[in-house]
Amino acid sequence: RLRLASAFVSGSIHNMRTNVTYYNGKDRDLEAEQAELASIADDVSDAEDVSELMGVEATARKVYYRTFRKILPDEFTFGRREFNPPTNEVNSLISFGNSLVYANCVSAIRATALDPSISYLHEPGERRYSLSLDIADLFKPLLADRVLFRVINRRQLTADDFEEELGACLLSERGRKVYTKEFEETLERTIEHPELNRKVSYQHLLRLEAYKLKKDLLAGEQYEPFKRWW
Repeated sequence: RLRLASAFVSGSIHNMRTNVTYYNGKDRDLEAEQAELASIADDVSDAEDVSELMGVEATARKVYYRTFRKILPDEFTFGRREFNPPTNEVNSLISFGNSLVYANCVSAIRATALDPSISYLHEPGERRYSLSLDIADLFKPLLADRVLFRVINRRQLTADDFEEELGACLLSERGRKVYTKEFEETLERTIEHPELNRKVSYQHLLRLEAYKLKKDLLAGEQYEPFKRWW
């Protein structure tokens, strides 16, 4: 379990760093966060148990979320991650995007013989598909976060697309449609896969990840997490 959990955290931090690197080259000063994430990534191999790994991942995500303040326009303030309930527009978008990633990961897992309630990084639970949480951590930067940056920076969504309800900030119906459309179009994008020597969609990458894990468990082919290469 520790080996697989370490792989998920390593891949997650790498994919967060790719977003930071991308926006660092677009007139944002994210050098400090890049360096911090690189340092945190080195801590993964030193973790002695899963709870310690969860702490490493949480530290990395805190640094990563700090970059959102520099990537997004000033009117979209984001102090820290709050999701129960989301207290502002950015937290609302993160929660909504993550839920779409989770749902697509569940679909990918169902295409394999894996039990979706048996996970490695997150605590397994019979009443939730905790394996989707493991795999989703790898893809949230690529899918949920990049879509979030696009719809806000391109002004596809504004503050008018959010509603206050019982102390929560939630997307309006129009906001959900705009975000979902952009998310689904992102899933259909294709990229040349270096090992398959053909183009695959982002959505297919999710299924490939589940099959890689299955091969590790059933055929002894060591699992290597998805790490964005482009």
